[in-house]
Amino acid sequence: MTELVDSHCHINFEPLGADLARVLADAEKQQVTHMLCVSVNLEDYPQVHKLANDYPHIFASVGVHPNEQEGHDPTVEELLKLAEDDQVVAIGETGLDYFRSTGDMTWQQQRFRNHIRAAREIGKPLIIHNRDAIADTLEILQDERAEEVGGVMHCFVDDWDTAQKAMDLNFYISFSGIVTFKSAQELKDVAKKVPLERMLVETDAPYLAPVPFRGKTNEPAYVYYVAECLAELREQDFAEFTQTTTENFFTLFRHARRAK
Repeated sequence: MTELVDSHCHINFEPLGADLARVLADAEKQQVTHMLCVSVNLEDYPQVHKLANDYPHIFASVGVHPNEQEGHDPTVEELLKLAEDDQVVAIGETGLDYFRSTGDMTWQQQRFRNHIRAAREIGKPLIIHNRDAIADTLEILQDERAEEVGGVMHCFVDDWDTAQKAMDLNFYISFSGIVTFKSAQELKDVAKKVPLERMLVETDAPYLAPVPFRGKTNEPAYVYYVAECLAELREQDFAEFTQTTTENFFTLFRHARRAK
């Protein structure tokens, strides 16, 4: 039996949240047995937490996205208190984004360090967002000894050298619908090289819908098409590919428990 995990989605976001029953039913039809709903701020975190409490096959993370500037910026202690919850399997998403935010990035870098410190203290892996900031992202991960807990480079779009450096720091590489785009040849080449045992699949729903749904609202069911594209690129059996990436998810997010 095929078993897929959407390792990164935002099903509390609209329009998915307003159509949740249908979204979850469609995911089940595509053999998506589990999903990780990722926090981007503390103001909406209760929605993420409720989903994980209401549905045994949905897991939660806690964290503040690097571009969030309107809401509360948590201390290490505040992150730790929230992350103690059994439904929370990761810290993030966190990281650096020099594309949407400009100027003095000290505030973003300090937020990132706080998330890493919380992750190390509680022993839960990190979900890393990076955009146009890979050198500083890798430097801070190394400075803060992030390899002690590891994590995932979410929605990876960088080159092979970056992938290698991230894996050397005990991070998995996660591919989204971007890898299905015709314009993503360099990313496809990276996807062929990443060892299967270090790979995850995701949607980042409601964003970045894969081909053949590009331009539409993304949802967890569509992680099937990401996995299908990757298996074909790598010339691997689809069942083997999905089984391994699913096991990878539960290996990395070791606090996640399979729904019965």
